[in-house]
Amino acid sequence: MNISVRSLRCLSRGWRCFSSRQGGAMNVFDRSMKRRQKEWASSLLDSDKYDYLRDEVGSRVADRVYDVSRTFPLALDVGCGKSHIAEHLSKEVVERLFLTDISDSSLRNRRECEIPTHCVLADEEFLPFKENTFDLVLSSLSLHWINDLPGALRQIQQVLKPDGVFIGAMVGGETLYELRCSLQLAELEREGGFAPHISPYTAVTDLGNLLGQAGFNMLTVDIDEVQVHYPGMLEVMRDLQGMGESNCAWNRKSLLQRDTILAAAAIYKEMYGSEDGSVPATFQILYMIGWKPHDSQAKPAKRGSANVSFADLTKIGKFTTDHQKTNYKS
Repeated sequence: MNISVRSLRCLSRGWRCFSSRQGGAMNVFDRSMKRRQKEWASSLLDSDKYDYLRDEVGSRVADRVYDVSRTFPLALDVGCGKSHIAEHLSKEVVERLFLTDISDSSLRNRRECEIPTHCVLADEEFLPFKENTFDLVLSSLSLHWINDLPGALRQIQQVLKPDGVFIGAMVGGETLYELRCSLQLAELEREGGFAPHISPYTAVTDLGNLLGQAGFNMLTVDIDEVQVHYPGMLEVMRDLQGMGESNCAWNRKSLLQRDTILAAAAIYKEMYGSEDGSVPATFQILYMIGWKPHDSQAKPAKRGSANVSFADLTKIGKFTTDHQKTNYKS
């Protein structure tokens, strides 16, 4: 499989919308179903061949850890899976690491790394740690399955020590738009309507607000799009199942008719197929960095404290022009 990073126009959207008002948590996903999916996927004899996306994103999260020029005595990986971040980190950067996941099988089959690790079987929605415990919290490709994402981010902020940092990655709203669009068109054609087969994801426009509401500051949010090429749509769906990334929304449709699947595969190849016969699947990855407030951190100046006006910037060009004329005459 060939993995490349490209910028694509998105033709179909599956976003989760979050209100800025405080309210009850949404109940979109069947968490028990997600645990069973992850248990099944991690117990496969050839499960490693489905880890390519998690390995790629895990390495990019680790790169962002290295960008922070400090050593972290104690770190936490939320929804670690088989520990796809830790294998890219050194013990000089992270001295001790706690791994948490909803799947016991994933923790037992975790990757080896040089960092001393401690495994805790825990749901990402209910972190069993005290406040002000960790210097660093990590998460890669697990937060998109959480029902109460604002609440989960608040818990992450609480378990961080002051001046601690959260570095995470999750799939965004444009993920798998090719598969989503193909299934919808096929169902409309064959069955006269369509049901959601791709889970709703968080829009990048919401992410900064969610981090801010959770109490983080000095925020950074950026986007990557990873495109993977497959022989056909059925291989896309097979790999998603092998990753433990099958839909677990409560309103999912349990079965697809054979005619609908064949029609969707044909639509997928017709609309998005490459010249070599392969089809792309696009994963939009949202990376986020947020810091827990501390007195030592840089703070914006008070409103009205500036001693230079933006209007003065217009004089810079005039000064440069006059200076060049003077030099020319001399």
